[in-house]
Amino acid sequence: MEKLIRQAAVAGSFYPADSRELRRMLAQFLAQAEQQPEYAYAPKAIIVPHAGYIYSGPVAATAYYSLYAARPSINRVVLLGPSHRVPFHGLASCRATHYATPLGLIPLDRASLDSLEPLPQVSVNDAAHIPEHSLEVQLPFLQHVLDDFTLTPLVVGDADETEVAEVLNELWGDRHTLIVISSDLSHYHDYATAQRLDQNTSRAIETLNPAAIRYEDACGRNPVNGLLHIAKRRAMHVETVDLRNSGDTAGPRDQVVGYGAYLFFEHQA
Repeated sequence: MEKLIRQAAVAGSFYPADSRELRRMLAQFLAQAEQQPEYAYAPKAIIVPHAGYIYSGPVAATAYYSLYAARPSINRVVLLGPSHRVPFHGLASCRATHYATPLGLIPLDRASLDSLEPLPQVSVNDAAHIPEHSLEVQLPFLQHVLDDFTLTPLVVGDADETEVAEVLNELWGDRHTLIVISSDLSHYHDYATAQRLDQNTSRAIETLNPAAIRYEDACGRNPVNGLLHIAKRRAMHVETVDLRNSGDTAGPRDQVVGYGAYLFFEHQA
């Protein structure tokens, strides 16, 4: 099959375009995350933010650090993030065979993507993938933390939680599959207001309560709520490992964006 590569769209703006500089930045973020508690087993799913690395990278790293223990076993990543530039209904697959970052090519799991074709809420929409940063900014972290893996990327548009949950259920897989949901939290409030709103959203995530999350609470509300829907059915346990905003990392405090990192664990017998 001829390679069809989705090229990096935000390298050099959201994160470094130079591979050595990018590796150094990722290593620094993950070193800072070493203070996080050790978990007996790896999460099945994570929620991580997707802003520019200087803003959200330290928060995302706290979730990615938890994957080190499972590094040899994870060989498939299902990645969902919201559409910021292209409006559409449902979830967008793509025709690409690989996603590119400054760290190299990531092969797509074409079999998994093709298996979603019968679902009415899933369509092939390359236009939604080409400019979208919510998926792309997760890839260097995954490349740095994991060994070789295949990627199943889906951009989420106007889709309700049951539509997203149905797709996640189809792709769930076994312990070799990691689910990654990309979402920031509140946008452009003052520091204190953002803290209050994001704490409420974190409680909703921890209690698997999608009804309590509004569109303005998380730009990735649709994929987040899809995960919460299926996590509740599967009686998963959620840990908040970080909750900060851009006023804590690299920005002023008059208008901030919230970032949270969450781990979802399946029941262990």
